[in-house]
Amino acid sequence: GQRKFPPHTTLEMLAERAQKEPANKLVREMLKLTLDRMQHGGIHDHVGGGFHRYATDSVWFLPHFEKMLYDNAQLGRVYARASVVLEDPEYAATARDIFDWILREMRSPQGAFYSALDADSEGEEGKFYVWDKAELDTLLGADAARFCELFNCTAAGNYFEEATGHRTGKNIPHLTRTLGEHAARLKVELPALREQVAGWK
Repeated sequence: GQRKFPPHTTLEMLAERAQKEPANKLVREMLKLTLDRMQHGGIHDHVGGGFHRYATDSVWFLPHFEKMLYDNAQLGRVYARASVVLEDPEYAATARDIFDWILREMRSPQGAFYSALDADSEGEEGKFYVWDKAELDTLLGADAARFCELFNCTAAGNYFEEATGHRTGKNIPHLTRTLGEHAARLKVELPALREQVAGWK
C-alpha cells in the first residue's frame, strides 16, 4: 500500500531468521525483495546518501523528503547484516553509504548527532534532492547522458508533486536495474562502473 515506512524491526527479524535458517527460501526472498526495492527506489538518496523518512507511494519511489537519524541507524545495521547473511556486496555498499552520510551531515560541531533533517529546504519540499536535466548536464557534462540512463532522469522529469500530481520537470534519481545488471548490459566491469558512479556523486 501507500505510505511505506521502512519496516526496521521486521527486517531485523527476517535477517535473524535467514541467518539461523539458511534453507528457508521464503524468508530470504522476503528480506531481499524489500531491501532491494528500498535500496533502488527514490526513498534512498542516491546522490547525498541515506534514506528519506518514508515513501508516499506503494513502490518506494516518491519519498517524503525528511531524513531521520533513527531510521538510518537501523537501516544501516540491517543492510550491513544482510550483506553477510545474503552474501550481497551491494548491501554492504548501501550500509557504508548510510553511515558515511550520518557522519558527514548529521554530526554537530560538538560531536553530538542531530535527530532529523527537515523535508523542506529554502521553503520548498525536497528542493535539494530533485534535479532537472539542465542541472545534471551542467554538473556532469559528457557523463550526464550515462547518469540519466542509469538513474532514470529525463528532460520531462519523473517527479510529480505529491499533492497535485503535476509533473515538475525535476527528477528523483533511482535505479530500476542493479548496477551489476547495468554493467553486464554495457559490457563494462562492475568495479569500474561503481567507481564512475561514485565520481558522479
